[in-house]
Amino acid sequence: MIDKRTIFEIHRLKNLDWSDRKIAANLRIDRVTVKKYVRHPETVKKQRPRASKLDPFRDLVRELLEKDNTVSAPVVLQHLTENGFDGGITIVRDYLYGLRGGRKRRAYTRFESAPGKQMQADWGHFGSLEYDGTRRKLYALVVIESFSRMLYVRFTHSQKQSALHNGLLDAFSWFGGCPGQILVDNMATAVVERLGSVVRFNDAFLDFLRPFNIVPVACNPASPWEKGKVESSVKFIRHNFWPLRSFTDLNDVQRQVEHWLKTIANVRVHQGTGQRPVDRSEKVKLNPLPDLLPDCRETLSLLVHKDFAVRFDGNTYTAPPWAIGKTVTVKANQKNVALYLKDKRIAVHSRCWQRKQRIETPSHKQQVKKLRKRLWQDRQVTAFMSLGPVAVDYLKGLTDAGLSVKKQVKRLLCLKDRYGTEAVIYALTKSMSCKAWGADYVENIVHQQMTPKNDHLPVKLKNERLNRIRLDLPSLADYDAHIIRRVKCLKTSVKKPKH
Repeated sequence: MIDKRTIFEIHRLKNLDWSDRKIAANLRIDRVTVKKYVRHPETVKKQRPRASKLDPFRDLVRELLEKDNTVSAPVVLQHLTENGFDGGITIVRDYLYGLRGGRKRRAYTRFESAPGKQMQADWGHFGSLEYDGTRRKLYALVVIESFSRMLYVRFTHSQKQSALHNGLLDAFSWFGGCPGQILVDNMATAVVERLGSVVRFNDAFLDFLRPFNIVPVACNPASPWEKGKVESSVKFIRHNFWPLRSFTDLNDVQRQVEHWLKTIANVRVHQGTGQRPVDRSEKVKLNPLPDLLPDCRETLSLLVHKDFAVRFDGNTYTAPPWAIGKTVTVKANQKNVALYLKDKRIAVHSRCWQRKQRIETPSHKQQVKKLRKRLWQDRQVTAFMSLGPVAVDYLKGLTDAGLSVKKQVKRLLCLKDRYGTEAVIYALTKSMSCKAWGADYVENIVHQQMTPKNDHLPVKLKNERLNRIRLDLPSLADYDAHIIRRVKCLKTSVKKPKH
């Protein structure tokens, strides 16, 4: 096949009445070729399709696209390589491009930073994870060092203030230092208010950054290109890491993404820099981390209920039974839930992502059994139980109500000595029927029963004849009938039209 310029020369010379032989000699081509292009200048030689390394794997590519139509070329290449493909990414990308009909690309402006000067952070939403019927939303905090493009990802089930701080702290530890500034968007956990170029940052966010000597920088609203590096990283994770994977829990997601960071994300040749992030990071010198790192765990003050447990994040976590009625400090991260009383840790549990579960330490339950056994062996409790089955049942009710059994029994025995056994048993029975537990209720009932009734005689008049008068009890039905007639009359008078 000859080019268009040669075809043009053939026709130009032919128009000058040159013979085919002379044209062929002048252009150094065959006479048959000259004749062919004189007759059919648009004739194109049909090429046989060349065999491609991708041909045996086309069905596999289509299967992957059926599972996830948005899967990227690098992810497809990973699966093809595992099945014996030894080609490059170009033919994979071209094949996907043809199957999808092509996609338009958007232009963007690149901002470059000095080594170690800036990190960018942003959240990405990645659906949810299921824990035996309980679904938890899944988020990824993505942090990138702007110069080297080194990437870190922390998956979490929350975007709370504590989740942001914990994620950034993990990122700084991963990078081995902290930058001079961190660029964020206008998330509520970072920016409270802004008016033009004036930004008011979240107080808790500033308290977190202060020990690291990091200056926060907020992007302008609706300006994603200002943090284009982390925006592109979120897309990269969504298209390269996320497709065609399955996860069991949050720890499994984090384990897989950290392996992906080490084996793919940070060792690939970055399209923007033309270098591997891990190689480029050798030029980066970050500020050292402070000796004392801040405690970024989610912190709450919660009451220990009568079932010796606190209510946290849809579940109950047990505490030692002696802490019933006390307010403890609960500190939780993605792995553990710890309970503190006056800066002393009294319990620690593995965090449960299901809901309506009771997470119990066996020793706490054993302590409850020991306390109850000691209690029932107490002399005063034994004396109270000698009052009979009613006293035993009432004692169980006091225990279930979480009251101090010894104090209540002591007061109840005093009531028994003062008013007698029968009066106290009657008061206990009536108190149980009303589910009113405690010596205060029993004492009130006893007082009401023991208070004498005052029967006042009628007033005596001087005239004895008047004192002997006895009146019949009035019939209340007569009063009711009178009231009904009165109401009917009022309704009738209201309905009459006015003249």
